[in-house]
Amino acid sequence: MKKEFKLEFFGTNIVVETGWLAKQANAAVLVRFNDTVVLSAVVMGKNVVTQDFFPLQVLYQEKLYSVGKIPGGFIKREGRPTDEATLAARIIDRPLRPMFDENLRNEIQVINTVLSVDQDHSPIMAGLFGSSLALGISEIPFDGPVCGVVVGKIGKEFIINPSVEELENSKLNLTVAGTKQAICMVEAGASECSEKEMLDAIMFGHEAIKQLCEFEESIIKEIGKEKVELDKAELDPDLLTQVKEHAYERILDAIQIKDKLESANEVENIKEETVGYFTNIYLEEDTLEEKIKQVNTILYQLEGDAVRSLITEKHIRPDGRKMDEIRHLDAMVDLLPRCHGSAVFTRGQTQSLATTTLGAIGEHQILDGLGIEDTKRFMLHYNFPAFSVGEIGRYGSPGRREIGHGALGERALSYVIPSEEEFPYTIRVVSEILESNGSSSQATICAGCLSLMAAGVPIKAPVAGIAMGLIQNKENPKKYTILTDIQGLEDHMGDMDFKVAGTKDGITALQMDIKIKGVTREILKEALAQAKKARLEILDVMTDCIKEPRKELSPYAPKIATFMIAPEKIKDVIGRGGEMITKIILEASHVKTVNDKDAVKVDLEDDGRVIIYHTDDSIIETTKQMILDVVKEVEPDKIYTGKVTKVEDFGCFVELWPNCEGLVHVSQLAHERVNKPSDIVHVGDEILVKSLGYDNRGRLNLSRKEALPKPEPKKTVEKKK
Repeated sequence: MKKEFKLEFFGTNIVVETGWLAKQANAAVLVRFNDTVVLSAVVMGKNVVTQDFFPLQVLYQEKLYSVGKIPGGFIKREGRPTDEATLAARIIDRPLRPMFDENLRNEIQVINTVLSVDQDHSPIMAGLFGSSLALGISEIPFDGPVCGVVVGKIGKEFIINPSVEELENSKLNLTVAGTKQAICMVEAGASECSEKEMLDAIMFGHEAIKQLCEFEESIIKEIGKEKVELDKAELDPDLLTQVKEHAYERILDAIQIKDKLESANEVENIKEETVGYFTNIYLEEDTLEEKIKQVNTILYQLEGDAVRSLITEKHIRPDGRKMDEIRHLDAMVDLLPRCHGSAVFTRGQTQSLATTTLGAIGEHQILDGLGIEDTKRFMLHYNFPAFSVGEIGRYGSPGRREIGHGALGERALSYVIPSEEEFPYTIRVVSEILESNGSSSQATICAGCLSLMAAGVPIKAPVAGIAMGLIQNKENPKKYTILTDIQGLEDHMGDMDFKVAGTKDGITALQMDIKIKGVTREILKEALAQAKKARLEILDVMTDCIKEPRKELSPYAPKIATFMIAPEKIKDVIGRGGEMITKIILEASHVKTVNDKDAVKVDLEDDGRVIIYHTDDSIIETTKQMILDVVKEVEPDKIYTGKVTKVEDFGCFVELWPNCEGLVHVSQLAHERVNKPSDIVHVGDEILVKSLGYDNRGRLNLSRKEALPKPEPKKTVEKKK
């Protein structure tokens, strides 16, 4: 039976419809945020799977009909998810995942289908709300509800779920998710917000989240199904005790080896020996396979317990650092001579090689998604090859990790990138992770920033990033430890990955993922303060390497000339079918085709702005002059020097400059009568002419006669009588 629930929420009409769509799913809800409509459906597999992890899959499906678009390309249907859809799925996944019991082994899918998009009301937030609500009313065990909001700030006022126009004027774009009790996910970009501003914004968002959670609870109370009891992956307590006695102390010693690979190899050797030991014990039993599977699970848990115990009880980190100590830092620029900018940033055993490439504005990325933006001039791409962690792995198109880390780095640096008017280039930064032991996304931000400065991009200020961690006492959550610059083991076994990037004056990007139910204001405040101290230390190392953006571009980067012409003259520069602009490019560049890599690039903007790119300044100047010649207008009654291009019986044609030619009629060649123009001028002669203006057919008329001095009048001689 169809049911409808409504809530007025900060200017948004939220309408939830259930009971009449997708009725064969475990649960489905249609969520309307004004004209944004998302269908969230949840399905649970009937059988327990054999994987030793919780099999949750969260999908976010963009439908271009939702914004009245037909997909591009030849196939004309939606294909693989866009980067934006992948990031949206991650935003929904991250707050949902901690709300499940990690020992569940039934497959669960959460599918969000975007059916209609009102740009002022986020389909991602509608999807998160719908996902949580669908799980809440279903029989699937889920410890929600979870909700999210977007927070902006204009002036001194925070805004919940700002419109597109409000976000453009906001110094903050914060997505925060949580339960009624605590914050469980943060994603933010900011124009150098202070730590206090950011914390206040997060808590302001949390107050709004509580209202949404209460709305969800009221719906669940009315129509929610009874939760089912599912089989969970339980460990044999006797086996747990035996494995712990056999291996725990050795694992504790192994994780304290400072070198990552040496430590990992030693832990792996202990695990292999332990598995072999218990294989021999249970060799004759029918349950051998299940026993060994449990041994592997126990060993993984023991490794985590060892890390947590070391930090919370003994206040020792696996590599011996203090809780707020950063690993050794190193930075260099100009590793690659032919790149427009390059840098290597190393933090302990994490290393990023970043390059910056500058291109014409016309080389921007074209976006075929649900947003209002259809192009992007600044891009950051992140690559994580398997060799960076000493492993064999898959090589191919980027996965969720690469897309997510790249987006975080791009967001952090985007707030210091100069505007198109200040620096009319398309900018691409690529981070190649060469070595990884945690926090490679933040190394990417540091290396990317250095490469931008080396390339001569006039960024507003250097940006650095740091990853903070949290180890919480399971028995007493009020006892916790904040870690600065977490390495891979601390990230893997810890409770929080809190990434903070910014300049010396404030935060430009923030991302928080947790494995526990939520974190408090106190934890966030302490983590932000500790992160600021670390960020300033890293910025000192970076500015010691390169103090400011270079004033000159690389000799291999395209140089630039920008000037204005009358907008109505753009069509003249392009010419019929592009004939004129093609001619200019070919002649100025001395190439045979406009696709030649040495051809000059010309961008013509609708406002009359002309941007010319080439590595050779002389070719840029030639191109500029040719364009100015096309748009230059002949002034009436002005005298010019022109070249005779053709002589006819009725006069001659004179070129004032390329593509500007006029007729000198035979009657305008001289003050005296001229019988044949060829008696006066020849092809190639340079002569002075005066502009007489254009006739009613747009033809330019010139006069040689008017440009010449008038002859002296002839004196008459009186005859003698």
